Amino acid sequence: MWMYLGLLAALFLGLHNLCKKHAVRGNEVFPVLLGTISTGFLLLLPLYLGSIFYPELLTDYGLFIQKISWEYHGYIIIKSFIMASSWVLAYQALKHLPITIVTPIRSAGPFFTFIGAILIYQERPNFLQWIGFFLIILSVLLYSRIGKKEGINFKRNKWIFAIIGATFLGASSGLYDKFLIQRLSLMPQTLQFWFCFYTTIILLIIVLITWLPKADKRNSFTFRWTIPAVGILLQAADYFYFKALQDPEALIMLLSAIKRSQILIAVVIGGLIFKEQNKRKKLIPLAGIMIGVGLILYA
Repeated sequence: MWMYLGLLAALFLGLHNLCKKHAVRGNEVFPVLLGTISTGFLLLLPLYLGSIFYPELLTDYGLFIQKISWEYHGYIIIKSFIMASSWVLAYQALKHLPITIVTPIRSAGPFFTFIGAILIYQERPNFLQWIGFFLIILSVLLYSRIGKKEGINFKRNKWIFAIIGATFLGASSGLYDKFLIQRLSLMPQTLQFWFCFYTTIILLIIVLITWLPKADKRNSFTFRWTIPAVGILLQAADYFYFKALQDPEALIMLLSAIKRSQILIAVVIGGLIFKEQNKRKKLIPLAGIMIGVGLILYA
């Protein structure tokens, strides 16, 4: 069951990436990011209030937000800082790079998660899983060669380093999620609500310091309907992902790989919508990534 929940998370993540590209294209990154996270917080706020005034009703629907200790709040704040850093880097890269380059690089995330799952959680892959993961990495390297034809030098372009850093931090957060959900027994909606709360505060501080005082940046910001849409789709994806992690048998390295199937939406549909270059050539490494994910699922 947890694999199907992972596929649902991948579906919403793929749609989330398309909306995110539209939201940041030619736009100011920090207010866009703040808008998406605060939308998620406002979406979950009724659940928090309902958990205070109507706890039995929310419990019956499986949406009750549990009370947690200050120690648990500290753990969630750590996750908020990790993901805020990852998103700042990822959104800046997405603003300056084609989505058909950014998304495949982020597909290397399962490799980092794969190593962490072995070292930290002692998850043991089999032969087909090894092949699947390395096929994903080789496919991402092939994307780098295609990216050079679009004027993107992977060794000198700082936004490439930004998206690699974002990918590493995102993978670290994924490993941390297993600790929060399985070891601390946090409910998905509890983790989502407090994560959005603390991340909104972090991003609000960044916006107040780097964006609000500068008139030229304020004037260059454009509100788009995709900004709240990103926040809603992200919360839907996180909910199914965290529900999958609640299963004691769920393997974080496999869930991370399953989530990469979002690339099908981002590269194929995104490439058509944003009219990006070399779409046919990108189908070759795309097939490699999908085969890698398929091998992991089959194994």
